[in-house]
Amino acid sequence: MKNVDIFVAVLVVAIVFLMILPIPDFMLDFFQLLNIALSLVILLSTMYITHALDMSSFPTLLLIITLFRLGLNVTSTRLILLEGEKFQGKVIRTFGEFVVKGDYIVGLVVFIILVIIQFIVITRGAERIAEVAARFTLDAMPGK
Repeated sequence: MKNVDIFVAVLVVAIVFLMILPIPDFMLDFFQLLNIALSLVILLSTMYITHALDMSSFPTLLLIITLFRLGLNVTSTRLILLEGEKFQGKVIRTFGEFVVKGDYIVGLVVFIILVIIQFIVITRGAERIAEVAARFTLDAMPGK
């Protein structure tokens, strides 16, 4: 159990370094595909569990995946702004071509909608995580 704690701590530090240190475009593509794959695995895992205790590490896992996604957002934004037209991220380019088809107005509208949705989801998610953490803390107290 101690090794898992060390692994999680190293993983969180690595995600923070991901936000600070520049990475090559191909590594960004790999991490974005990894993020999509992990998200699908977590989604399917949560859909098919029968008891809540079967996946008791879900809040921690969700927090780490969210931090990883935030690190990817910061890294990809930095790379796009630094490299401009020379940016070679295939995942972002393919997604951009598929969604907006080269129209900047459509891209701006989609971007604004996604920002609003993410803000609402993150705000509500943070509230819910705080509520669940408080509930677990209260349940763990002696003499409930």
